Amino acid sequence: MDHLYCLRCSRELEAGQKSVAVYLFAQTVGVRPRQKSSAQRICFCPQCSVSLAMGPAPEGALNLAAWQMIRDIVGADPALTEAAWESLHGVEEGLLPATGTAGAAHPARAGAYFEF
Repeated sequence: MDHLYCLRCSRELEAGQKSVAVYLFAQTVGVRPRQKSSAQRICFCPQCSVSLAMGPAPEGALNLAAWQMIRDIVGADPALTEAAWESLHGVEEGLLPATGTAGAAHPARAGAYFEF
C-alpha cells in the first residue's frame, strides 16, 4: 500500500487514520471515442480539512468546487473536527502544553507567530 500524505502540510497519513480524500479524474463528454484519465487520490489530514473548510473561498473554479466539497464533508459529521481538535490540543505527544506547566522547557522562538 502506498504511503499517503496530506497535500497541504505533507503530514504522513497512516492507514485507517481520519482524513478527507478527494478523487480527481477527467473525462471527455460528447467526443467519441471517450477518453478518461486515471484517478488521483488527494488527501487532507483532519487539521488541514477543517482549516480549509473554515477559511475563505479560494480563487479558481476547480479550487472552489473542491473547497465546497470539503466544506460539505467537514460540516456533515463532527468526527473529523474532533480529530483535528484532539491533535491541536496536544493529545499526541504533548504538542501544546497547558499554560503554567512544564511547557516552559520549550521557549517561544524569536519571531514565531500564529496566522489566523
